[in-house]
Amino acid sequence: MHMGSGRALEVDRRRLLLVVAAVIAALGVGLVFMFARGAESRAAEKYQTTDVVTVAAGKTVLPGESIKSALDTGKLAQTAVPKGQVLENALRQSQLGDLDGKVALTTLYAGEQLLSTKFGGVGDPVDVASLPLPTGMIAKPESFDLPVGSFIEPGSQLAVFLTVNPATPTCLLIDRVTVISKGAQTETTADAAADAAEQAPALHLAVTQQQFEWLQDGRERGELSVALLNAESEVQLDKTGPCATIREGE
Repeated sequence: MHMGSGRALEVDRRRLLLVVAAVIAALGVGLVFMFARGAESRAAEKYQTTDVVTVAAGKTVLPGESIKSALDTGKLAQTAVPKGQVLENALRQSQLGDLDGKVALTTLYAGEQLLSTKFGGVGDPVDVASLPLPTGMIAKPESFDLPVGSFIEPGSQLAVFLTVNPATPTCLLIDRVTVISKGAQTETTADAAADAAEQAPALHLAVTQQQFEWLQDGRERGELSVALLNAESEVQLDKTGPCATIREGE
């Protein structure tokens, strides 16, 4: 009886071990299946993309540059971005029409996704720290009556003229300055915001301190106006008259 009982216990123990092994094997298969499904899901998420608008390779959108200008100059591209990397407020191609008349408020670099929050209009604050100022220059905001305003964009070259009064000939105050932004303002005062709708788009000009002072003086003496230049345009500074007087510091 004793030997038979021992054999029975051994058989029961083996059966129990077989059951435990089967359970462990089943759990292992389940875990492997779940891991495989998870990996498949992660892979699908990784390779599932959404088309958004980005700054094209090798291009930069400058503060004050309009969506239309960026499109016309080939600075924007539609790019497939993994869904997990699409930023909040990222713009799709179909949404660009909503930004008509809006301009970039900061510098946008190659590969960067366009965000609706980085565009605004006249009266919205420009990120002055990101304006592409040449070394040694300063940025001066100016608003002009712009007969060619739709053609003036960041990078445009302008000549600045002064008319003291209708009886005085218009003179050339500054022969060439560069526009570094257009269409938004750094002022955020209540008066500036109230007048924004009535003002022509503000221009930020890259000027020297001396040119800054000439513009201030000219604004106090009369009306400033600008002419759009290209690389071959020829303009000549007056040697006499109010503009010469301002430049000579008299």
